[in-house]
Amino acid sequence: MADEPRLTHIDRRGEARMVDVADKPMTRRRAVAEGCVVMAATTLDLVRRGDAKKGDVLGVARIAGIMAAKRTHELIPLCHPLPVSKVEVEVVPDPALPGVRVQATVEVAGQTGVEMEALTAVSVACLTVYDMVKAVERGMRIEGVRLLEKHGGKSGSYVAGSDVAESPDHTQDV
Repeated sequence: MADEPRLTHIDRRGEARMVDVADKPMTRRRAVAEGCVVMAATTLDLVRRGDAKKGDVLGVARIAGIMAAKRTHELIPLCHPLPVSKVEVEVVPDPALPGVRVQATVEVAGQTGVEMEALTAVSVACLTVYDMVKAVERGMRIEGVRLLEKHGGKSGSYVAGSDVAESPDHTQDV
C-alpha cells in the first residue's frame, strides 16, 4: 500500500538507518515535552526548602535537562546532531502531585525536528531529580513523559490532544 505509514528509520531490507535530511529545506522547528516525578509530600518539602544533601535539586535538574538536549545525538543512535538555538527547561514543584513537573522547549533552524531533544531534556531532568533525592525516597515515580507539541517541517504542527495534525506552515521557512 503506497499510502500506508512507514518507519523512516528502517530501510527496504528492514535494517535501521539514519534518515538523509540533505534535501530537506531549512525551517524553524520547535518542540515542547513534559514529564513529572511523583514523590511523597515530605520529600517535595525537602526539595522546595533546598535541603537535599546533593544541593539545589531544581536548579541542577534544569541544567541537566539543557545539557541533555544538546547531546541527544550522543544518546539516541539515529538522531542527527543539531545546532539547537534554544533550550528552556522548567522544573517546578507541584504540591498537587505531589512532586515536580518538568517542561522543556527546544528550538532549531534546521532540516529535522527537535522532538527527541525536548523528550531527552525532560527525561534527564526527571532522572536528575530522582538521583538527587533517592537517598530520602526510592519509591518516586517518573511519569507522563510525552511530546506536547511540535511545529515546523514537512509534517506541520502537532498538538497533544488534537485528533489531526495541522498542515505544514511554510511561512516558517528560514
